Amino acid sequence: MPDVIARRDLMLLVAMVAGGWTVGKLIARAPDDTRETGDDPAVQAILTDRSAPSMDPASADLTMQVFTDYRCPACRRADPAMHRAVAADGRVRLVYRDWPIFGDASRRAARVALASGSLYPAVHRALMAERRALTDAVLGETVTAAGGDGDRLLRDLDGRGAAIDALLAANARAAATLGLAGTPAYLVGPLIVTGAMDEGGFADTFAQARVAQQQRPPPLP
Repeated sequence: MPDVIARRDLMLLVAMVAGGWTVGKLIARAPDDTRETGDDPAVQAILTDRSAPSMDPASADLTMQVFTDYRCPACRRADPAMHRAVAADGRVRLVYRDWPIFGDASRRAARVALASGSLYPAVHRALMAERRALTDAVLGETVTAAGGDGDRLLRDLDGRGAAIDALLAANARAAATLGLAGTPAYLVGPLIVTGAMDEGGFADTFAQARVAQQQRPPPLP
């Protein structure tokens, strides 16, 4: 009997350690992978594209594009840290690239967020923090809480769907061009970063990206 209990305790310990490791991997200081973009003209077009929602501080000297899904657990965990790091830095332009790869509910949420227009940053953060299933009722409530008319937006969504779907398709093409395998992923200046980070990880990435920018040759006239 003591041997059985000992083996049971050992198995429980292993399970707890494995579970803790899995949760920890959802958000860590260091990203899973970081690489430079190179000089591909298609990548340069993504860097300069202005079609996606963004937050643009006047003093911005670095752009970060975030590829994310509202039903992605790692995206949801990293989102508050990302916004804290951007606010603390004060010089990062944040571009939101909705890339709904977790099914129809993700795509519906992304379409609603994009349809919210100037309310997008507030809707985005609320949806990332939302613990309920992303039903139409919840999506409508989120838009209304951000200062819009959620019921009207949902009614009018189909009529605006073509432009929104075109933007989602462009985001998917950008992700393919960058060789992204999933969310979250970040294009930070000339760096492609995959995997969730904590606030310190984002700050470190901003510093690395600025150094990489400075080391790049100026564009040809």
